[in-house]
Amino acid sequence: MSKVIEITDGNFEEEVLKSTVPTEVDFWAPWCGPCRMVLPIYDKLSEEYDGKFKFCKINVDENRQTAAKYQIMSIPMQKYFVNGQEVDQILGAVPESVIRAKVESVLKKVSD
Repeated sequence: MSKVIEITDGNFEEEVLKSTVPTEVDFWAPWCGPCRMVLPIYDKLSEEYDGKFKFCKINVDENRQTAAKYQIMSIPMQKYFVNGQEVDQILGAVPESVIRAKVESVLKKVSD
């Protein structure tokens, strides 16, 4: 079962910016084909990294305030946060190996 958390404009700060573990936010929309392609990857990684890394998704059509704040112009857009600060991002649908490498890179930054 996926541990990806659906977030909104209302709980973005609590779930992402105040998170005690590194957090990935997938900016997506249901009509976006490439967005749907990467969802299973995040479902898998959310299980694998449970407790060490938080995976979230936010629907840009329903949460325009957060999408505007982070200047989301294209989706899927994944942004990575540590201690409330954006530290990295991936634009577009990419293979699991690329996403896994990014997660590991962010975790390494935290442990240094």
